[in-house]
Amino acid sequence: MNILLLGSGGREHALAWKLRQSPDCGALYIAPGNAGTAGCGTNVPIAVHDFERLAAFCLEHDIQLLIPGSEEPLVAGIYDYFGEREALRAIQVIGPSREGARLEGSKAFAKAFMERHGIPTAAYREFTAEDYEAGKQYLREHALPVVLKADGLAAGKGVVICDTHEAALEVFGQMLQEARFGEAGKKVVVEAFLSGIELSVFVLTDGRSYVLLPEAKDYKRIGAGDTGPNTGGMGAVSPVPFADAAFMERVENRIIRPTIAGLAAENIDYKGFIFFGLIKVGEEPFVIEYNCRMGDPETEVVMPRLEADLLALLSAVKTGRLSEVPVSFEKRTAATVMLVSGGYPGGYDKGKTITGLDQVRDSRVFHAGTRAEGDTVVTNGGRVLAITSLAGDLKTALERSNACAAQICFDKKYFRSDIGWEFL
Repeated sequence: MNILLLGSGGREHALAWKLRQSPDCGALYIAPGNAGTAGCGTNVPIAVHDFERLAAFCLEHDIQLLIPGSEEPLVAGIYDYFGEREALRAIQVIGPSREGARLEGSKAFAKAFMERHGIPTAAYREFTAEDYEAGKQYLREHALPVVLKADGLAAGKGVVICDTHEAALEVFGQMLQEARFGEAGKKVVVEAFLSGIELSVFVLTDGRSYVLLPEAKDYKRIGAGDTGPNTGGMGAVSPVPFADAAFMERVENRIIRPTIAGLAAENIDYKGFIFFGLIKVGEEPFVIEYNCRMGDPETEVVMPRLEADLLALLSAVKTGRLSEVPVSFEKRTAATVMLVSGGYPGGYDKGKTITGLDQVRDSRVFHAGTRAEGDTVVTNGGRVLAITSLAGDLKTALERSNACAAQICFDKKYFRSDIGWEFL
């Protein structure tokens, strides 16, 4: 089977690495890819939002499977684009329709969907510029802390937790009056703050049935002990120690099954991954957010623990035979540590030479922000490399990833050495 995978991050390198293990994997192309994905297949210089060029490439190279790695092409409707054109209709696209992608693309849509289907989530209200004054009054009376979310995609930066009413009013004004998040902030969701511990749960669904993938916990803050500004993710661990069988049963019964049933009841075409961003409050799971794709850096710990043939699972999505594909998880613990550019998540330089990659032995390095310059690999983003190790326990897995992180070098390299800290 010929495959086109869209994206250029660590998530896409991990997916490419896993797909390449399948005996049914034919030609594997990654658009645009990075220095790491080039070792799994062929990189193609096409942007993920250039549907016309992607379609032409698929036809020219007899692509049977298209896998968008990130949310942008899905929210923009790539599933619909291929499905509405007779020449492209036979190409299987892994992901939801434009309507299904609104679970991630619109916070207000996702909250209303959960409300309709009785899925546990924080209480909320939504506001636009038209009811700005009512929103201000609502915030003045809201319990603290309070969470403000830009409705649309904001590159992971559209969520602000405010500890005072003054701060909440200021952020509310910035979103609706000053267009702090552009189009994404034209509608604002105000949520009650939930106190607990977070985790990420993933399923692959054909719209009727689903397969549960390994869960993970990621670490967003730049600094040790979860301090400092948010990032795209500084590391992850899987399995999650507190996600025992009883808790995961509650997750499936109260969240996953109602979500899949809700999509079917509303005739929303959804054939792909669902990422459930959850929080455990006491012993109960609540949904913080949906994503319509796999997470990053969570994919870098999930794929090494997935013992099933990923390509067989994706193929079964189209045929509706997911339940027939055997799925098992690696029992060892996976720990990922992210190497980032100095200055990230603020300003940073690119083009720094990376050394030490050829010295890695007991860990897997997934490239995120890299590019090749001849035989040299250089930095090409804020998050540069994701180092994943497997071991019998979390402590050993983290020690291996941290040792590897220290071994690989580039100018102003930074990483958190305390990933998984609350479990050690």
